Amino acid sequence: MNMNRIFSTVLILLWTYTGLDKLIRFTESRNAFHNQTFPEELAEVLAYAVPISELLIALLLLFAVTRWWGYLGSILLLTVFTTYVGLIWVGAFPRVPCNCAGILESLGWAEHFVLNVMGIGMGVAGIRLKD
Repeated sequence: MNMNRIFSTVLILLWTYTGLDKLIRFTESRNAFHNQTFPEELAEVLAYAVPISELLIALLLLFAVTRWWGYLGSILLLTVFTTYVGLIWVGAFPRVPCNCAGILESLGWAEHFVLNVMGIGMGVAGIRLKD
């Protein structure tokens, strides 16, 4: 198995896990979005858009013809998540919201930040590598 397949497989597992977790526990996930520091209307949109985007990115990564787009989507979404985690980590928000999936909730902010940066790195490496 080449490195591109390894990176795409890891990201597929990540996005599938987080997307399905948010859908399976939708009420809890939706409430967590509403506990965030942004407007209620945005929280409602994100409650649906985030898990759908995560699953769409996993689907894009599944096929060689769309993998580049999946890597790009991974980089973009993980950059947003990493920025948000970084802001929480440095205390930029008055309270500490979280809408992480399952076992990811047990990570500290530093570990979360590192995990996201590693995901960004896999996305960048995946774009640079050929199947």
